[in-house]
Order: sequence, then structure tokens, then C-alpha cells
Amino acid sequence: MAAVPGPARSRFAVVGGGIAGVTCAEKLAVEFPSEDIFLVTASPVIKAVTNFKQISKTLEEFDVEEQPSSLLERRYTNIKVIQSGVKQLKSDEHKIFTEDGKEYMYEKLCLCAGAIPKLIFEGNPYVLGIRDTDSAQAFQKHLAQAQRIVVVGNGGIALELVYEIEGCEVIWAIKDKAIGNTFFDAGAAEFLIPKLTAEKRETPIECKRTKYTMEGSEKKERPVAVSDKVGSALGPDWHEGLNLKGTKEFSHKVHIEKLCEVKKIHLQQEFLQLQQMSLAFPKEEKNVEPDEVLWPVYVELTNGKIYGCDFIVSATGVVPNVKPFLDGNNFAIGEDGGLKVDKHMQTSLPDIYAAGDICTASWEPSPVWHQMRLWTQARQMGWYAAKCMAADALGESIDLDFSFELFAHVTKFFNYKVVVLGKYNAQGLGLDHELMLRCTKGQEYVKVVMQNGRMMGAVLIGETDLEETFENLILNQMDLSAYGEDLLNPDIDIEDYFD
Repeated sequence: MAAVPGPARSRFAVVGGGIAGVTCAEKLAVEFPSEDIFLVTASPVIKAVTNFKQISKTLEEFDVEEQPSSLLERRYTNIKVIQSGVKQLKSDEHKIFTEDGKEYMYEKLCLCAGAIPKLIFEGNPYVLGIRDTDSAQAFQKHLAQAQRIVVVGNGGIALELVYEIEGCEVIWAIKDKAIGNTFFDAGAAEFLIPKLTAEKRETPIECKRTKYTMEGSEKKERPVAVSDKVGSALGPDWHEGLNLKGTKEFSHKVHIEKLCEVKKIHLQQEFLQLQQMSLAFPKEEKNVEPDEVLWPVYVELTNGKIYGCDFIVSATGVVPNVKPFLDGNNFAIGEDGGLKVDKHMQTSLPDIYAAGDICTASWEPSPVWHQMRLWTQARQMGWYAAKCMAADALGESIDLDFSFELFAHVTKFFNYKVVVLGKYNAQGLGLDHELMLRCTKGQEYVKVVMQNGRMMGAVLIGETDLEETFENLILNQMDLSAYGEDLLNPDIDIEDYFD
């Protein structure tokens, strides 16, 4: 009598086809060329890091390419991609059950299932979350018919979105007193605002990071992600290649409502029954005027104002995608809802690691590093988790990777290059710190955070060429008291001091 085939087995399994998961699987495939590496992903496409460039010790830039998983399997013959969502994890049995009814056994597992958007109101057809490429394309389609939208949120996606949209009125509701609170202080926000309200748009600076390719895969065959399924998160410059244009002819109209949140969303019928006034798009220096237009949906803000619009974009951050793995598994969960990991990326359960947006770094961090759910950290964590899994499997010890010594991120907002280093917003430094600023309107904004004569963080907007020097000064923790204001004197070449 023939034996019933048991579950497929692998020494290493990874869940998630985003940057963290793919980087982790690739590193494991290289470290163990004779072992099969299972990569379980619900999405038909994976995220690949291409054109990786180490700009300095801790700053890195790369393109993010969306590719069919078959390309990954071609590049690494020992990676086996399993295209299915995870239904259940039985950690005590070292087993994964997938949505398509199969089961897989592993010796070591890394969970890299990313995060899902926090929607201000779940299940409302007029509220769109933007997190992955499918939702970005759905947004483009809606925008093509729109005359006015409301954007809620103040992180990276909201910033890029508000700047890129043309031909559509944008009401931008933020709970902070300045835009871009995740990355900037009020000074940096003031520096950027003229770009936001300028009618004439300049040519974008060349930005070579994200290219979505569907190489080796027919467009028409691409399955559409169902809204409650987790697609791969967006790459940096996700809006490139999308035509973000509404129905109107003007280029840019943005009105910012600060220090407020969404109190309620009213459908047209509900709003008419309220018999309240909604506001027209505010004109400069004019009193508020009632709106003559009837809109499909109305947003009531906590400051008492009501605006009608075609739809609402919820860009209010993400929550770690832990739900599929919790049932029957006693994971330690961080305050932000992520799976707690130690300095070797291990969760509280044996042989299970986690990396990227799903995890919460729970080791004692370097004084100038903190976790943010960004591309760069997803790649670093995925790579380092694979190193830790390999070291553990081979009985070797491993030190915390250098990328966790200093928080460092380079991006682009409002067509400016933006570099943030260390405790760039004085996160957790208490009151005994000071800020030093240098600003040339329309050109550059430089801010450094000092504590006890030592540089703890910096924000660099524009082509400042200071990132390597400041990175070294933050890492070396050298006493800079003697230099005083000269640190930011544009007539002194600061690099000459510290070569």
C-alpha cells in the first residue's frame, strides 16, 4: 500500500513577498545553496531590490522592482515560491497551513508579512487606503473623475500624494501643527510649503528608485488583489508612472486644515438631512463661503468644519499584519502591535524570527537608532534575520548588524532630496537639547540636534553634501562645543575640520 505523502518540509521558510521577506529568502538561498528555501506569499508578484548603492556607512539607496515570483525562482534555483496566504501557524508543531489547503513543515521560520493600512473608517466605499500597487492604481482611476478630494494623514505617503496631485482640489487634514510631522519639525515644514502652493511645477529631479516591471508576466493575467488581502507595500517613488490628475485644468490647489482629525463621514443623503453648511474651497484672505456644489460624500472635522468631496484618502499609517499568526501561538506583542523581536530578530517563540514592518524591535537600541517602518529598515532587517537564522542553524554567534548603530534614511519630498539621521526630531532626548539651523529659502534646510556638545541627529533638505560628515560626527559622538555656530557656517568647509 502506497504511503500518503506528508507535508512538504524545508529547513528554512519565509512568509511574505515584500522587501524584508524576499531579502531574507535570497540571503538564506546564498548561505545554504543545497537547501530548499520556502517563500510563502499571497501576492502573485514579489518585491526585488535592484541597483543597490551604499552611499555612506549607513545610508543606502536602491530601486524596488515588482516582479513575478518566477523570476526570483530563476535567479535562485533553491527558492520555492508558494503562492498562497497563510491560514494558520502551529508553532509547537513547526507547521504552516496555507489558504489552498496545504501544509508545510519548517525548522526555522521568518515572518515578514508586512503591515496593513490603518483606515479611518473601515468598509466605507468612499474611503481609500493607499498601501500597495493595486490600491495606488485604484486611486488613480478614482482621481481621474474627481474634482475635490480630502487627504487624511501626515506621513510619507500623504506628503508625496498631496504634492503630486494636479487638476483636483485637495483638502489636507492633519492632526499635527505642521506638515510631515513624521520626518520634519515646523521649520522644515515652513521651508517646504511654498513648493506645495506654487502653481508652476518644475521638472522633477531624477529619481532612480522604483520601477514597477511586469517582465515575464502578461498584464492581462495579473490577478487583482482583493481589498482585504495584503498586497506588497509600495516602493519609494511609488507615484512615478501613475497619472495623478483630476478633472480640472489648474495644476495645484491644496488647503491644509491643521490640528484636526475626521470626526464623521456623511453620505450625501445623511448630510442633506443634517441641514448644516459645508464649505467651498477656501480662497486666500477671504471669509469662509458656503459650498454650492452637491458632493457624493462629506467629511466633518473635529474643528467643526465640513467639506464635501468625491472621495477620501486615508493615509494614516499602518498596523503590523500579525493577525494570521496569532491563533494558538503565544507571541509577545509590542506596544505598536508588532511581534516583539530580540537583537537576533527572534520572536518570543522558538525557531520563529520576524523582520520588517511586522516586527517590533525590542532590544536596547543604540542612542541614535530607532525603528521606523521604512523600506531601508525592511531590507536591513530581512538580511540580518537571515544571517541570524544561519548563525543559529550552524551554532555560531553573531553581533548586532552595523545598520542598527545609526538611524539613516534618504528620500525625496516635494522634489527635494531629504536625508534624516539619528534622533533628527530630538526623539526621546528630553528638554536639555538644542537645535542649530541653516536655511536658504528655496534651496536648502539644515538642522542639527545637539546634546551636551554632541551631535545626536540631523535633517538635510536639498543638495547639502553634509550627510557623510554629519553621519561620522553622530557616530563618533565627538565633543563639538568648541566649534559653536561654525558647524553650520556655509563659508567654512566643515569636512576640512574632520577629515
